[in-house]
Amino acid sequence: MTALSDLRGQTFAAMRGANFRRYISGQAVSLVGTWMQTVAQSWLVLELTGSGTAIGVVLALQTVPMLLLGPYGGVVADRVDKRKLMIGLQTMMGLQALVLGLLTVTGTVQLWHVWVLATLLGLNQCFENPARQSFMLEMVGPDDLRNAVSLQSVLASCSRMIGPAVAGLVIAAGGLGVCFLLNAASFVAVVASLLRLDVSQLNLSPQAGRARGQLREGLAYVRRSPDLAVPLLMMALVGCLAFEFQVVLPVVAEHVLTAGAGGYGFLTAAMGAGSVVGGLVIATWGRTGVKPLVVTALAFGVAMAAAAAAPNLGLMIAAMVLVGGLSASFTATTNSSLQLASAPTMRGRARCGAAGAWPQSRARSGRHDRRRGRRVTAGTLGSVVASSR
Repeated sequence: MTALSDLRGQTFAAMRGANFRRYISGQAVSLVGTWMQTVAQSWLVLELTGSGTAIGVVLALQTVPMLLLGPYGGVVADRVDKRKLMIGLQTMMGLQALVLGLLTVTGTVQLWHVWVLATLLGLNQCFENPARQSFMLEMVGPDDLRNAVSLQSVLASCSRMIGPAVAGLVIAAGGLGVCFLLNAASFVAVVASLLRLDVSQLNLSPQAGRARGQLREGLAYVRRSPDLAVPLLMMALVGCLAFEFQVVLPVVAEHVLTAGAGGYGFLTAAMGAGSVVGGLVIATWGRTGVKPLVVTALAFGVAMAAAAAAPNLGLMIAAMVLVGGLSASFTATTNSSLQLASAPTMRGRARCGAAGAWPQSRARSGRHDRRRGRRVTAGTLGSVVASSR
């Protein structure tokens, strides 16, 4: 029993802090709401246009701001009080969901409304993401950072499974607009959790102040530090080539495995379950630094290649459990390594070198899929990730 208690304490070490418990409880509610809106927004666009391309346009409008302005989000995060910045941005994101919900419920929503609101959401995320990631260290300190990041990853994976399922039930019972309104309400939880934090217990980082050339200063700082440059380069490569593996997943399920929507659901669930397990493993036994990151990237690439070569649905489901687990492990290890290796006034900018990797990956995967085939796309991505060591 003692060994089990020790293991539980090690796995959930960051939960000892009252501030982290408050924060993670708000995130748990908000992330489920976010995934509900993601599903409902896609269905709304499909109802308005009947076009899958239109859904892609909305996703692009939401992610392009990160590609263009993501590095500046890190600069702003280093300059200001991160908690106050997050409160303001989370409030604005809640208002975005509220407006979309009211437009949908009243039957007045048009496609251009979705375009504008998706762009505004993307602009908010440019600044909220680096602030949230660098704020984690201020909440839990360096000793529990890896554990806190891993638990956040587990929460995100669980929300990714729960949110769409809840959205389906809500859409069937109350319509698309209710999903948006519930997401707007979910932001109350995360804002309340930030307001309830005990500021005296935070390990506040010194603010960088305002000066010209701070973005260039951040990039130069990264280049001078191998402990930052190597993880960032790997993050950019893996993010650009691997983290949108799920873009080709429905096509593989339908046209290669002939498993239909049910098979796609099993593959997605397997990846989500693997992410939860991987996050818990890293929370308990994971390490930070370049060497663990290289090993994880190698294993991630091998798992993706194995999934691409799987001859039937059963074997691909098994491979997707590994893909999900190693994906979560790579993300948690990278984020922890970057935060611990960064100077306090550089933590927001330390991630700016890879800010555009994820927005580009959907388009790259889609073009590769059309030109070379579904299995070749997945296998090529896995091989390149494995060779990134």
